[in-house]
Amino acid sequence: MIPDWGIQVIAVLVVIVFSPLFKGVINRWKARLQSRRGPPYLQPYYDLRKLFRKDMVVSRHASWVFHLVPLVYFAVPIVFATLIPVLSAYPLPLAEMADILGSGFVLALGGFFISLGALDAASTYGGMGSSRARVVSFLSEPVLILVFFTVALVAQTDLPFFVNRALVAPLNIISPAHLLAAVAFFMVVLAETGRIPVDNPATGTELSMIDGARILEYSGPELALLEWGSAMKMFVLLTVLLNVLIVPAGLTYDGQPLHVLIAIVTLLLKMLGISAVIVAIESTYAKLRFFRIPEFLGVAFVLSLLALITYHFTKG
Repeated sequence: MIPDWGIQVIAVLVVIVFSPLFKGVINRWKARLQSRRGPPYLQPYYDLRKLFRKDMVVSRHASWVFHLVPLVYFAVPIVFATLIPVLSAYPLPLAEMADILGSGFVLALGGFFISLGALDAASTYGGMGSSRARVVSFLSEPVLILVFFTVALVAQTDLPFFVNRALVAPLNIISPAHLLAAVAFFMVVLAETGRIPVDNPATGTELSMIDGARILEYSGPELALLEWGSAMKMFVLLTVLLNVLIVPAGLTYDGQPLHVLIAIVTLLLKMLGISAVIVAIESTYAKLRFFRIPEFLGVAFVLSLLALITYHFTKG
């Protein structure tokens, strides 16, 4: 049997190692769906290797905050991965450091620091991207709070591991409140990870870019850490969506090596499925204009509010 600390380390390594792969999978599948050849699946790894070998060009206005940001942004998803059920259905040694709401605050810390880094470089693009990102976060946070409250009420707990175990029950997993909350959370994930229809992850020169504008002043190894951290952020958020809200099954309950391996394979298969959904969305819809983003997140807010109201009227 693998000890709890060992499973914790394996879960973190899964997030670190496989997160760039699914960025490559999405890019490849999207290109093939659009009748293009597309980059290879391992292209994100090649890009990271290239960036780690390059020199850095730093703005003369940048302070120590500018150099601290990539380290924090890379570390935050790793910390978040210790708080959520990545591979195991039972709490691991660090799992009870924060509940589901505290875990969200931990992940939001990365976005706060990357906005500080963009402003610290005194770049016009960085300032625009940071202000737009703060607007998106301002609109996303009420949705997340309502989703977390709804899920906590349905599961009667606010710890992600115990939420997962409660939602495995068929009556909980198919309840209208839970389904509405899951859809609202998925819409927020698209917004927070800079995916279409909120932002275009493939752009690097448009005036309307959000995430791309915040990292425009970074280069070399620091840019590699930011790109890797962004991939891990999407991976852990989708892990919450899959392992806590949508398909809670497939995790190990006893720490046996074979069951841990099955949990890893199951998680990767789930990721392939949700990657296909993201590819379908990004190949069907165009990027929204910035003033239309509140409408998109407004729909998510209404869904999360309906989830809370639905639970109130159906809890009996």
